[in-house]
Formats: sequence, C-alpha cells, structure tokens
Amino acid sequence: MADIQVGVVKNYFAKPSVAAIEVTGGEIQVGDVLWFRGYTTDFKEEVQSMQEENQPITKAVKGQLVGVKVKERVREKDLVYKVVE
Repeated sequence: MADIQVGVVKNYFAKPSVAAIEVTGGEIQVGDVLWFRGYTTDFKEEVQSMQEENQPITKAVKGQLVGVKVKERVREKDLVYKVVE
C-alpha cells in the first residue's frame, strides 16, 4: 500500500527538537510511523508523544496543529506521510 500524506511541517523548535505539524488529511496517533520528506529532509520516526496547546494527546485529526518530538531537524513545508505497512 502507498504511504498517506497526513500533514505539513509549519515550524521547528530546535531546543526541544519538536516539529509543529498541521494535519491536512487522515489522522496521526501515538505509535504511528511518520515519514518526513522535503528538499533536504528524509527520515522515518515513530510518534512517541504528541501535544496540542501544551497538552498531551494521543490522536490528531485534520485541521489540528500538533507538536511531535523528532530526532532530526525538519523544515517548514516538509511533507509528513503516515507509513502504511
């Protein structure tokens, strides 16, 4: 199956290493594997935790802006895909 685009990176916070993701389709849940792709970005990572307005959440749907901890730097406008096994 093809991977599904679920969002776009709106911002990156270096000190806590968090990507601000706008969910543009589908949903993101803790435990999902996300694939971050952009001009210089290309890595996959499992969602360990997610926050909205500094409150922990386990699921995000279209229209939400959420923060996800990432291991590498992401850039504004990088695309976010959910890896489908």
